[in-house]
Amino acid sequence: MSRRGWALFIAMCLIWGIPYLLIKVAVSDISPVTLVFFRTTFGALLLLPLAAARGSLSSLLPHWRWIVAYTAVEVALPWFLVSDAELRLSSSLTGLLIAATPFVGVILGRLTGTDDRFDARRLFGLVVGFVGVAALVGLNVSAHDLGAVGEIGLVAVCYAVGPMIVSRRLSGVPSLGVVAVSLVLPAIAFAPLGLTHLPAAIPPPQVLLAIGLLGVVCTALAFVLFFALIAEVGPVRATVITYVNPAVALALGVTLLGEPFTIGAVVGFALILVGLSLSTRRARAASESIEKADDVVVEAR
Repeated sequence: MSRRGWALFIAMCLIWGIPYLLIKVAVSDISPVTLVFFRTTFGALLLLPLAAARGSLSSLLPHWRWIVAYTAVEVALPWFLVSDAELRLSSSLTGLLIAATPFVGVILGRLTGTDDRFDARRLFGLVVGFVGVAALVGLNVSAHDLGAVGEIGLVAVCYAVGPMIVSRRLSGVPSLGVVAVSLVLPAIAFAPLGLTHLPAAIPPPQVLLAIGLLGVVCTALAFVLFFALIAEVGPVRATVITYVNPAVALALGVTLLGEPFTIGAVVGFALILVGLSLSTRRARAASESIEKADDVVVEAR
């Protein structure tokens, strides 16, 4: 990759690795619904004018049903569930568990008629990956936190379904416009609960900073950089950030929040990486054809 490509790649690895830390800090003083409201509002205020200036909104109306579906499974539901789960789970464990998303994508792709060849290597990769997830849960989670783990499992399903909607139903629609609208809609939907659940007192500075960074850096700036990364290195190489984000979440949680660095985290994450490599690797011909494709699959983290 070019120097610009590497710079964008490193930036995205960091920017989409820190939300779990910021969410953990924010929900210590504000409710999950309020956090989602502010995050989507800040992101919408920055991205909507940009999408309008680029003419990315005019062609969206005929696709409104699929845009609403994408918004629900990629932003509204998962962002709330992650925030709620982090009331009980550590930020590092949350990031590691969400690394299971590509496994869910492989399974859903298989069930819904993907063109990818599903051979013994990919099946073995799925098994190894899910053993890694089981190690994470079994060695790091107590019984009373299993509900939060279930929430993260649902998030993984949502994050796997979202890109499928984009690639199969919204491939000809401007991605920036889809993302901008997918922030506006939950901002409006969460406004009543978000505003009525405001804390009685102004939150501490670190909480306000976390909310601002989530909306401005991890949402608005992140998507602008992600589009630039895709344009620079292609969609296949761009998705490699999926392998790095959980490691960033783990490192930040351990060093900045004092979260435990356990054997289960090391073993589980190592198995997940091996499983990801085996189960999501495509044949060279398939990778080259996807690299040349015009459609962009966007994962709104």
